[in-house]
Amino acid sequence: MSEAGPDTLRRAAKIHPIAALQTEYSLWSRDPEDGLLDVTRELGIAFVAYSPLGRGFLAGQIRKFEDLKQDDYRRQSPRFQGENFQRNLELVARVEELATEKNSTASQLALARLIAQGDDIIPIPGTKRRKYLEENAGALNISLSATDLRRIEEVAPHGAVAGLRYPEAMMKLVNG
Repeated sequence: MSEAGPDTLRRAAKIHPIAALQTEYSLWSRDPEDGLLDVTRELGIAFVAYSPLGRGFLAGQIRKFEDLKQDDYRRQSPRFQGENFQRNLELVARVEELATEKNSTASQLALARLIAQGDDIIPIPGTKRRKYLEENAGALNISLSATDLRRIEEVAPHGAVAGLRYPEAMMKLVNG
């Protein structure tokens, strides 16, 4: 299943076994922590975390709105627009500082944090280049202590990202 909320997931699991739920999850999108992960764990459903790098923002490659090509769908995303963009860029800078301390990239730190949330969480970062695939795989070599996880939470707490995941009309279609 994809983008199902807790109630929908429970109803579906009563009808047919569900192997996995795919939903956006990252430091950038923490909604699954509001009960959805609890339900997947209760029902024994794997959680496939798409956009674990915040639609590329946590990769640190996007520094200004103009870095997005004219036809890039992210130009329509509230998180990439106006004041939200600047606030989110500041969040990325804080994550990058922590990553530097761990001798990693922000991408690797963000992925390592997801992996540390449990064996049932499977991040699926998208990439078009081999070097980023190899960089992402480096997240598996990062060990995060309870102190590291606390510090990540301090610099990127739930709700810190500015703007909705999608334009408002589309948000009505997710996690239902």
